[in-house]
Amino acid sequence: MKRIIVPIDFSNVAESAFTFALEIASRHKAEMLLFHNFEVPVVESQFFPINYMDVYSSLEMAEFDFFKDKVAELRKIAESKNLSHVAMSHILTDGDLLYNLKDVIHREKIDFVVMGTSGAEDWFENLVGTNTGSLILNVDIPVLTIPEKTDFKEIKTIGFTTRFRDKDQMALENVLRFAKTFNLKVKCLYVKTDNSDVSDETIEKWRTRFGANDVQFYIVYDNDVEGAVDDFLVSQEIDVLAMMTYKRSFFQKIFHASMTKKMAQNLTIPVLAFHE
Repeated sequence: MKRIIVPIDFSNVAESAFTFALEIASRHKAEMLLFHNFEVPVVESQFFPINYMDVYSSLEMAEFDFFKDKVAELRKIAESKNLSHVAMSHILTDGDLLYNLKDVIHREKIDFVVMGTSGAEDWFENLVGTNTGSLILNVDIPVLTIPEKTDFKEIKTIGFTTRFRDKDQMALENVLRFAKTFNLKVKCLYVKTDNSDVSDETIEKWRTRFGANDVQFYIVYDNDVEGAVDDFLVSQEIDVLAMMTYKRSFFQKIFHASMTKKMAQNLTIPVLAFHE
């Protein structure tokens, strides 16, 4: 059985990701693990109270009670969407968020992460240092980020951009492996500009190499790369945009541009990040 972990801080953003993950788990008979982490305030040794363990135990119990109540609310959401049949367990940890999450991912043999993001600007910031960004850049399993207020749409097609570099081949193999697991199509885009140095021979080699897979290649001639990607997402009905972490500077341009109508459309598309 596939296993999905959903980091939960009980915000509206996390709730959207939870609902999305429920739908995925239901369709693919996967198990969900809800993960919540809290941090105990650091106290300098000179101010260390003699009853620290009592205080710590109180904080821990309060956090547990909060977690228990919130999980009950999430289960009600699952029931309201007729998804209470989804296998779901929960885990509460304290300490460093990233360390604990990576430990749970390894220990529980998690297949991928589903978590929320607040939008384009937040997504950009996530890539360069917040909790979500640290997770995307440091875990070695796929991370599916769900924009806030995104209504669930069944995932059928993954979009992937390439410049036909050698390392893009391994990246595409990762995407295809994930797609095969969940029975998804892959559409691969290359935007050929006036400065392109990719030959037709190289493109044909890729078509041959990946010909046995469920992938289609789209070659678009356009000097406006970001605009071409936007058009591709809409015209090819891309449900999820896959990215590799080594491409983050390119994706920063797309998701941190001024808010045009095309950018607004991008905000409703989940992004599936693979570690390089």
